[in-house]
Amino acid sequence: MNVAVVMGGYSDESVISLKSGQLILNHLDKSKYQIFEIHILLEGWFAIVDGIKHPINKADFSFTNANTIINFDVIINTVHGTPGEDGHLQAYWELLEIPYAGCNYYQSSLTFNKRDTLSVLTKFNIPRAKSIYVSEGNIDFTYENVVEELNLPFFVKPNQSGSSLGISKVNSKEEYEKALVFAFAEDKDILIESFLDGMEISVGVLNYKGETKVLGLTEIVSHNDFFDYEAKYLGKSEEITPARISVEMATKVQNIAIKVYESLRMTGFSRAEYIIMNNEPHFIEINTNPGLSPQSIFPQQVTHAKMDMSDLLDSEIELALQRKPIWKK
Repeated sequence: MNVAVVMGGYSDESVISLKSGQLILNHLDKSKYQIFEIHILLEGWFAIVDGIKHPINKADFSFTNANTIINFDVIINTVHGTPGEDGHLQAYWELLEIPYAGCNYYQSSLTFNKRDTLSVLTKFNIPRAKSIYVSEGNIDFTYENVVEELNLPFFVKPNQSGSSLGISKVNSKEEYEKALVFAFAEDKDILIESFLDGMEISVGVLNYKGETKVLGLTEIVSHNDFFDYEAKYLGKSEEITPARISVEMATKVQNIAIKVYESLRMTGFSRAEYIIMNNEPHFIEINTNPGLSPQSIFPQQVTHAKMDMSDLLDSEIELALQRKPIWKK
């Protein structure tokens, strides 16, 4: 079986994605699969074979090596950000009828959009922060309006981005102006959210052999003011698994994490963030292609759950092969 491990992307997260892809390459069972490393980057789409780049034919997502055309039986997608976490690649593979692991293009597009995800989850009574949605060039809320609505401090974040890129915590008017510039550099639409004062918990959830399973609860203790890019990837945080919470609270977090996963009709690997405030887990966001680099939380939770990454990847491939294209009955 030819398995494509797709990594990279068009955003600043591509560096993390390339590391995630290497973990998958290292854990796929080479006795079961013929494994190919695929890079999708701004400079081009390539299959990497023995260090040599072979261009991908976008007409059918194949490549040619030694006069032999290589097609793929299944794809494992670990592209962070666009175009692999926002639904574009998934829709493309869907049209080509190539099975792929993870959630489909609609769930990818939905969950990459923070505003739309929050809107859907509101219907399921999932606790969350209060928020204001703002588009570039159409800022109706002044700093004073925001403070009146959300109080201080508050967060400004891009509506569509990952790895905590473009996020700022605001305590003053001067910081607010800088935060807008920082967030709009990532996306033309932003969210301004109220500050949730509590413990941050990261929860790994996946569909394992057809059942929703929580891998673990990781407590995030950031050395910075919040869990930003530096804290997440440059060692400026402590990630404690299992989280130091009561059995009762752990059960509550697990239950709401499963409810969110299933309410969004998710499949595949995911990592969602929650803030426990006033004895209630509040949803922050969900990542449908969680980082799998050595610094990432999801692999830590796999180890904590005493599960084997190779087994999880086998399950992902099996589920991908079972799933029909979305338009087929």
